[in-house]
Amino acid sequence: ATSKMAGADSDDSLYPIAVLIDELRNEDVQLRLNSIKKLSTIALALGVERTRTELLPFLTDTIYDEDEVLLALAEQLGNFTMLVGGPEYVHCLLPPLESLATVEETVVRDKAVESLRKISHEHSPVDLEVHFEPLVKRLASGDWFTSRTSACGLFSVCYPRVSSTVKAEIRQHFRTLCSDDTPMVRRAAASKLGEFAKVLELEYVKSDIISLFTALASDEQDSVRLLAVEAGVSIATLLPQEDLETLVMPTLRQAAEDKSWRVRYMVADKFSDLQKAVGPEITKNDLVPAFQNLLKDCEAEVRAAAANKVKEFCENLPEDSRETIIMTHILPCVKELVSDTNQHVKSALASVIMGLSTILGKDNTVEHLLPLFLAQLKDECPEVRLNIISNLDCVNEVIGIRQLSQSLLPAIVELAEDAKWRVRLAIIEYMPLLAGQLGVEFFDEKLNSLCMAWLVDHVYAIREAATCNLMKLVEKFGAEWAQNTIVPKVLGMANDPNYLHRMTTLFCINALSEVCGQEITTKHMLPVVFKMSNDQVANVRFNVAKSLQKIGPVLDSNCLQTEVKPVLEKLASDQDMDVKYFAQEAISVLSLA
Repeated sequence: ATSKMAGADSDDSLYPIAVLIDELRNEDVQLRLNSIKKLSTIALALGVERTRTELLPFLTDTIYDEDEVLLALAEQLGNFTMLVGGPEYVHCLLPPLESLATVEETVVRDKAVESLRKISHEHSPVDLEVHFEPLVKRLASGDWFTSRTSACGLFSVCYPRVSSTVKAEIRQHFRTLCSDDTPMVRRAAASKLGEFAKVLELEYVKSDIISLFTALASDEQDSVRLLAVEAGVSIATLLPQEDLETLVMPTLRQAAEDKSWRVRYMVADKFSDLQKAVGPEITKNDLVPAFQNLLKDCEAEVRAAAANKVKEFCENLPEDSRETIIMTHILPCVKELVSDTNQHVKSALASVIMGLSTILGKDNTVEHLLPLFLAQLKDECPEVRLNIISNLDCVNEVIGIRQLSQSLLPAIVELAEDAKWRVRLAIIEYMPLLAGQLGVEFFDEKLNSLCMAWLVDHVYAIREAATCNLMKLVEKFGAEWAQNTIVPKVLGMANDPNYLHRMTTLFCINALSEVCGQEITTKHMLPVVFKMSNDQVANVRFNVAKSLQKIGPVLDSNCLQTEVKPVLEKLASDQDMDVKYFAQEAISVLSLA
């Protein structure tokens, strides 16, 4: 049947539409979904003319389906321009997308709007006024709130390309939707306010947008107010400095003290963007006090969002007064947050606080920040300790790690032995970084034994990460160090009564052979691998075969022929199936047959 479709002769010409109709009537949703996903193939088979006259009317009139089928349809239609004959016919796609933009399910509407926005750019200015703009008006004055919410996302794409009369109509429609009776519509309008403001001429930003912004920012619904905050940041970037103070700041100041914590959270979350938008003067006079309040907010979520922005906020302060502002206004709040009752707040702060050291310099760091870091390294919450340890590099640059190392140690040891294996895993991942910063002597004396202990952890993921960690340490400290400190300990585990630990030896050898090089591998590691080929546990023996395959490329050809080959041949005749299999595979990969 498919071959018919390719060569659509005159009598078969109805074939693709008929099949589509059949498939879209099928009980099985998956089948219906697949046929929608094949729409472009069907359109190709029909050609542009019949796609316009038959396929699109059919899609517009007959599809009332499951949401996922409609979603697929809305997405497909956004890529249909060429299939209907290019930009001059693109308006044929508007009817099916218009009906999809009014359905009940939000994701379908959003996808339809996304496709409409996409194809709006392919309309000529004339078609935009004749076909697209009337669609936006119909949606904007629809009876159902669903169509009015969809309209909000379409104003900004057609506004820049229409005549001034039509522009005035579009602004009027947007104004109406901003004061719609349905909160969902006001929410949609608020979420698009910033985007719409960006395409408007400055005079209308002042005359229209500001009043809409002020109204939405004092809406009775907090979900509308918080979206207005985001719009406020966009609007602030559009206005000249002298208008900000009178037009935008009163509303944003009020939002920072809103009775709903969600709105205050939004202000905190957007704080850096806001700071960049309003510039240094307003930052000093208005934003510093607002930020202090957010850092002291009664809701933990707000404090956490503000704490997250501490470093960015301080970085973006005007240089001439940066240090003074931080020391007098911000640092006191930060000190309080270090012992906050909520662990999310402490953890958010711990992930950025180290960044302050580069901003404040050595003396301030030693005097004011170091005590805070040390307090956080002793925090009962592992997340907090981990966030401090993972950001050590900033402090290292400013004061050197020596100042911290004595206090770091207990925190590292405690995390390394934490009951939650994910915490242990996280600290292992920072080990190479720490090792590089603390230096080899400190590492050997204090941390080496930890790294070895992880190799015999009861959780496999930890043993695996510990093996990988050794490899990274050797890359940092070199092969000679490995030979003296790591290799003997690893090889010692080959005699462990627990076969899992004996296998860890093999995994370590696999990881280390490449970084340690030929001599150490041949002289020290290979004999241990050979010895383990006689292990009574089959799992160990087949891992010996895998190890020999892994380290083979490091060895010289003489050693491969005279020493490795006999061992693999012996394993290839093992009574265990797996041992045989892996030994044969190693022989063929190393081409020793």
